[in-house]
Amino acid sequence: MWTREQIKTRAKSVLRGSYWKAFLVSIILGIAGGGRGGFNFRWNINSNDRGYGRYVPQSIMDNARHMIPYIISIATIAIIITLLIFLFRIFLGYAIEIGGKRYFVRAAGKDVDLNNIGYSFNGERYKNIIKVMLYRGVLIILWTLLFVIPGIIKSYAYNMVPYILADNPQIGYKRAIEISNGMTDGEKFNMFILDLSFIGWYILGALALGIGVLFVNPYVHATHAELYLVFRQKAIDSGICSAEELMVDRLI
Repeated sequence: MWTREQIKTRAKSVLRGSYWKAFLVSIILGIAGGGRGGFNFRWNINSNDRGYGRYVPQSIMDNARHMIPYIISIATIAIIITLLIFLFRIFLGYAIEIGGKRYFVRAAGKDVDLNNIGYSFNGERYKNIIKVMLYRGVLIILWTLLFVIPGIIKSYAYNMVPYILADNPQIGYKRAIEISNGMTDGEKFNMFILDLSFIGWYILGALALGIGVLFVNPYVHATHAELYLVFRQKAIDSGICSAEELMVDRLI
């Protein structure tokens, strides 16, 4: 059985002496982390029409028509930027995220090698990581479309997938989901409370012109890595997976 105090204490211990490396990795993880329409009508009036507020002045309609090309241009740029962010998240963000998770998991064992950030950028590793993370993302989106609460619950259920990939980047997409589900079974509410426990730190960080939040993130990432290590051992002990399957104590 784990407690918030235990894993937070371990996270603080890990950060001693390597905080600035963890800070850099957290910054990188943060970076990795995403037509035409309207009313067109006119009322014609004659010299005997005494009504007020019953028509749109011609000058306003002319200005609106002149703005249409600009609106279309802005919308097009917004769509392109959104698409680029989406592609960046899939083809670079996922791989960087796994590397960042690997750094924090390894740091818990005193291996604070920044080269772990680029760990995913290997042919076979990379392809499988993208496939598994994309599958996870689609599942979360589908559950969220069903209703918001199931989406939140499933996001916690699949929360360990990036860490599982950090241990074994070759694991199958269905198996990664299955193991994460097993690890988080009965733990989702505790995970939610753990996340809530950082609110005070984030509020303090926000008061420091928002910059302070950046200094909280290494603590959060280190704590989540410690939580994964607890879940990993529980999963191995309970037979959800084997040490070999997660390549524990192997350098790959």
